[in-house]
Amino acid sequence: MAEEADGGGPSRSERKALEKARILQRESERKIFSLVGRLLKKPEAERSEEEAAVLRLHRDTAEELCRRQVRRNVLKRKQEEVCDDVEELKTKIRLLAAAIKQANRLVVYTGAGISTAASIPDYRGPNGVWTQLQKGRSISSTDLSKAQPTLTHMCIRTLHKEKLVKHVVSQNCDGLHLRSGLPRSALSELHGNMFIEVCASCSPVREYVRLFDVTERTSLHRHGTGRRCHHCGDELRDTIVHFGERGTLEQPLNWKGAAEAAEAADVILCLGSSLKVLKKYACLWCMNRPASKRPKLYIVNLQWTPKDDLAVLKINGKCDEVMSLLMEELNLQIPAYEKADDPIFSLATPLLPEEGNTHSREVISPPGGQEDCSADTEEQTDEASSVQGGWFGRGYGKGRRKKKKAS
Repeated sequence: MAEEADGGGPSRSERKALEKARILQRESERKIFSLVGRLLKKPEAERSEEEAAVLRLHRDTAEELCRRQVRRNVLKRKQEEVCDDVEELKTKIRLLAAAIKQANRLVVYTGAGISTAASIPDYRGPNGVWTQLQKGRSISSTDLSKAQPTLTHMCIRTLHKEKLVKHVVSQNCDGLHLRSGLPRSALSELHGNMFIEVCASCSPVREYVRLFDVTERTSLHRHGTGRRCHHCGDELRDTIVHFGERGTLEQPLNWKGAAEAAEAADVILCLGSSLKVLKKYACLWCMNRPASKRPKLYIVNLQWTPKDDLAVLKINGKCDEVMSLLMEELNLQIPAYEKADDPIFSLATPLLPEEGNTHSREVISPPGGQEDCSADTEEQTDEASSVQGGWFGRGYGKGRRKKKKAS
């Protein structure tokens, strides 16, 4: 008995025939793309008449493959690290120094590139966290609490002390700006601080600065640290803003300070940031103002950024090298980081005796002092001491899962 069309639609056999035709069409297109792709790789002089005829027949496919190759080449160039030669670098730094001297309200935006000298991986560099994960590689564990402020951090602190920098807007969660001695009033940590946990139930929000990374148990949309507020008893949470989240905490994010600084700025200096995230924050670029009335933009980065075309000057170099030459041009001394002067020791809230087993991260010890033994270090395993959760969070977890599956 022949199948009848239900309600005027195609019958089951007709639907199967259509689906089979679509599958055969896709397979045919894949074969054509594969054939044309192989022919395009051959030098034109080496192609036979039959091969040339195939390319003429499938001209649209050949043009599409050429467009794809151009896009791949552009993306590859954007990911490459480029360094200016010595003379060009010195010329650019002289121009940057002149701009800083003339600026009335200079704001500095910083990214992961200023902390790589402290052995903290960046994200999108050749050896960055996301770059390695995209290639299917695992990333090594990093004890972030051992990092100390870099030369660039100390330069920024000095420029602020000399009243050449008004405000610093950082995407970094490593707490190194705070530890360099930069006043908190002059700092916006847009994505949080790994040393700070807060009680959001208290009003105003109560803050606890710790001497260890508080993000051990936290990840995307999971911010509880396992410790309790000393005043109301509610669970504390970290301050980290992960990809896909919206930061609402007043401190340490300080969005109000960042927006006000950007609105008043006449010069913006971007150091070590790919700007791929930061560029989306329109309020930090005064995009509601005519281009001629926006702050002058200067960028220091080894890779391409989406703001390069808008910059007055792009310096291709490592942050520490650029800042060292800049301070020399400005005739300013670069102070060394002194652990004894690290503000984190005076800001920190000690753990209560019953909180001693709430973390397994290494504790920053004051110079000449004994390390806090509140964490049961004797029972720590390799798994516990490697980077889990926290502000490297999901990316690191994905890398570990892939590694386990491969083993």
